[in-house]
Amino acid sequence: MHRFGTLIMVLTLALAPFALPAQSPTDLADVCKVLGDAKPGQWASFDGTGSSGVGKLRLAVVGSERAGDSTLYWFEVSFAGKDPGKSGVVQILTGSLASGLESPRALVFKVGPQPAMRISGEMAGMMGKQGGQNASAFDWAGKCGGAHVVGWESVTVPAGTFRALHVTTEDGGEVWASRDVPFGLVKTHGKQGDLALTGRGADAKSSITEKPMEMPVMPMPKH
Repeated sequence: MHRFGTLIMVLTLALAPFALPAQSPTDLADVCKVLGDAKPGQWASFDGTGSSGVGKLRLAVVGSERAGDSTLYWFEVSFAGKDPGKSGVVQILTGSLASGLESPRALVFKVGPQPAMRISGEMAGMMGKQGGQNASAFDWAGKCGGAHVVGWESVTVPAGTFRALHVTTEDGGEVWASRDVPFGLVKTHGKQGDLALTGRGADAKSSITEKPMEMPVMPMPKH
């Protein structure tokens, strides 16, 4: 499960910018709306650097499911590093990427050449909360309270040059966001590492082609 924890940290890095509040000024609210408008097939890829080294990261919506009156989406984060054994994929079934790991209905993960595993129901929620507690980027309230709009800037990344809204957070993190990019993310800089957009599109498919094995339910500890 240590490797799954590593993937959770990679996921945290990808989701950290989406803790921004959809509040005034209007520019910020409009940019954050891009997240809510994510549709199946949308993807964005990034060069990532952090304490674990350099790698390639892709964020995508690879499917959707109906649950009662709601639509849930399969959000996928895939990471490829120099060491194939540390590369992997995490898929989250949830109603919103902004909620991230707070309330997943199911998780699917694959590390290196190992079989893909699926966690469903209460176990998925427990793993999500554990991942959130172990990563400061999931401290949504702190991020929202300290967000500050710097202004619109021209930002050049491997994917091109974009007009992006520059936002800072109270922990020193920086985000450049654009309405014209899937998920709104152009560039980030923070303690956990940096991301820079390298590509985008609308033809994403699941990176996991095998049928995941259902992880057996572990007995809950008694207090």
